[in-house]
Amino acid sequence: MTSAPNNLSPQNPELQASEVAQPASSSQQLNQPLYGASFGQAISRYFKKYATFSGRASRSEYWYVALFTFLLSLIPSIFMIVGIARSVAWAEKYQVEVPFGTVSGDQFDTYTRGPGGVQSPEFVWVSIGMALLVLISLALIVPNLAVIWRRLHDTNRPGPWYFISLVPGVGSIILLVLMLMPSKPEGARFDRAGQAS
Repeated sequence: MTSAPNNLSPQNPELQASEVAQPASSSQQLNQPLYGASFGQAISRYFKKYATFSGRASRSEYWYVALFTFLLSLIPSIFMIVGIARSVAWAEKYQVEVPFGTVSGDQFDTYTRGPGGVQSPEFVWVSIGMALLVLISLALIVPNLAVIWRRLHDTNRPGPWYFISLVPGVGSIILLVLMLMPSKPEGARFDRAGQAS
């Protein structure tokens, strides 16, 4: 267990709670935000608090979860990109020129016709990617909402502020700014009274 820095005293108010080293052991309480969490700690807490909307989440917890979610969604995206590229190549391979024009043949021309990329046997990669993306999204929707809710609590805002993201155009930008804001000690009011220590 790490100890608090020696310069933490009433005479040194510049040292914030977020700068105090947190214990690296697994005994860290789940009912308190883990400031300065590592990637592994943040992801572990993310899954342990799968549907916990009470309490708080530090910036590091939230942003490591955002990184994890992005990296996880890259896998199905790669499947889809590969599938689309291979389907387009397959469709181009089987294109043929088809004549068309008037019956008298005055304005005779040709156009290129071929199977669509969806008819390609390579399109299965796109289908796998889409299915994986849907499964990942469904599996992570509740914990993503929960960590956003707890992050808003850490900035001393109630969780329903999340719905500001539904405002067209600026809502998601406002939510992004709120996620970037520093922690406020007043956010402790969102901790459950029975869990506070």
